[in-house]
Amino acid sequence: MSGARVLVVEDEPDLRLALTTLLGRAGYEVTAAADGREGLRLLFGARPALMVLDIGLPGLNGWEVLDRTRDMTDVPVLMLTAHGSEADRVRGLRAGADDYLPKPFGNEELLARIEALLRRRTRDVGVGGDLDGTADAEAAGLVLVPERRSAVWQGAEVRLSEIEFRLLRTLVRNRGRIVTTEQLLDSVWDDPTGTGRERVKFAVLRLRRKLREAGGGPEDPGDPLEAVRGTGYRFRPPED
Repeated sequence: MSGARVLVVEDEPDLRLALTTLLGRAGYEVTAAADGREGLRLLFGARPALMVLDIGLPGLNGWEVLDRTRDMTDVPVLMLTAHGSEADRVRGLRAGADDYLPKPFGNEELLARIEALLRRRTRDVGVGGDLDGTADAEAAGLVLVPERRSAVWQGAEVRLSEIEFRLLRTLVRNRGRIVTTEQLLDSVWDDPTGTGRERVKFAVLRLRRKLREAGGGPEDPGDPLEAVRGTGYRFRPPED
């Protein structure tokens, strides 16, 4: 989405300049920060459409910046790391990062990931194939509130991130039917390649935790999100 504002938080001057130049040439409006505190200030001052966040920052590191970001906003976050270990990837996804890219990375891959993250913010949710994308996005005990990007579950409002809202709406629209991990990646993450399956797992865990807290705590028997081993997930309220 050319013209969108992107915030780059990167402490290495050469890489920060390279990212600013690359994104600027691709048509983005770029704001850059050299550390976590400046990044947070620009996040709430410049109101970017997306943040590219390095993990290894001085002062507030990338994990701390991500935590504070997720407390306040659901702006898409693409994390950069010099390690690329599975542990770092899992930690980032569990903390609410939208995507994860290890260094070194190719310019085209970075641009493609940014385009996908921005595209899904404005894309209406629906799933491919024979799944029903037009059904009423309500179910027993749950009402979705698109204008607030939230859900009312068992009488309590649950504030959701962009990803969590899209995920829940897709599952509710296909109530009782299994939606495969690949279909969720395609519709919610705009990732038709079916890669990055961990993103679905941890997004479902975050969503399940929020619904349980709203519905009566971690032992609440009314958890409506069901994992179907090796296949995907489905929304099945207790009444079903």
